[in-house]
Amino acid sequence: MSGSATLGFVGIGNMGVPMAAHLLAAGYDLIVYDVRPEVAQAFVDGHGGRRADSLADLAESASIIITMLPNSDIVEQVVFGGGGGSKDRLIDALTPGKTIIDMSSSAPTRTVALGAKLADLGIELVDAPVSGGVKRAEDGTLTIMAGGRPEAVARCRPVLEAIGERIFETGALGSGHAMKALNNMVSAAGLIAAAEALLIGRRFGLEPDVMIDVLNASTGRNNSTEKKFRQFVLSRSFASGFSLDLMLKDLTTAVKLGHDTDTPAPLSSLCRELWAAADSQLGEGADHTAVVRWLEALAEVSLEALPNSDEGQASEAS
Repeated sequence: MSGSATLGFVGIGNMGVPMAAHLLAAGYDLIVYDVRPEVAQAFVDGHGGRRADSLADLAESASIIITMLPNSDIVEQVVFGGGGGSKDRLIDALTPGKTIIDMSSSAPTRTVALGAKLADLGIELVDAPVSGGVKRAEDGTLTIMAGGRPEAVARCRPVLEAIGERIFETGALGSGHAMKALNNMVSAAGLIAAAEALLIGRRFGLEPDVMIDVLNASTGRNNSTEKKFRQFVLSRSFASGFSLDLMLKDLTTAVKLGHDTDTPAPLSSLCRELWAAADSQLGEGADHTAVVRWLEALAEVSLEALPNSDEGQASEAS
């Protein structure tokens, strides 16, 4: 597939903007759509491409359509309509031979069902969720987990390579979404574990910045200690760009996958309940790193730098 192919991109959000921008930089003809027309137009004004007037307009123009949306419900509404939303839908202009790449964090079993419905119409579905957050989306270094027929994944690989640094072929359709949910389960557990350790240490008298240094030089390090605590927790910005609501959705997907496969997963289930409790307290729109704020409230201790301490300066310099 050459960079001259016309691609459609549905979902111009925090992740969608840099991902779509990389497709333009790779030379693809790009048509974009967002439920907020002004957002899609702002992308076109700033980066190029063309704004679709409707989903059907996008489907008619593009041979490959990428969806980057919050969940399976919205993906299904975009493709087939329903759900009380707009009557506009992709399927009205999709023709046999076209491909949809769902890069959303969708539910694996629903992806399989959606793929079967599309296959009956001669349309291919590949699931290719991403990991890495906004920063790596901007850098074009996302990790991508691609599931689907090998021939379909191979056909989509040049598109994926324009967005991500590492593409893993995970197996049959739905396997990419399964892997994404399981990855986020491990990530969420690591964040909670690190936060609890820092809160215990703070109560004992250890400084958070010192603990982060030690963890990152030792066996306790994980993605959260390396990429989140100084950047978003100790800085008190809580602005990683990935919401707590979406993390909870992924954890719910992972736990359900455990149930569906008859796999005991007591730690994962407990982890999901902790995140659900935080979500109920922090409210809609909270960043996922704000779960630490909830844990701070439980412990009645803060990881914020003490007045007149050097901790804040150390965090700023990192």
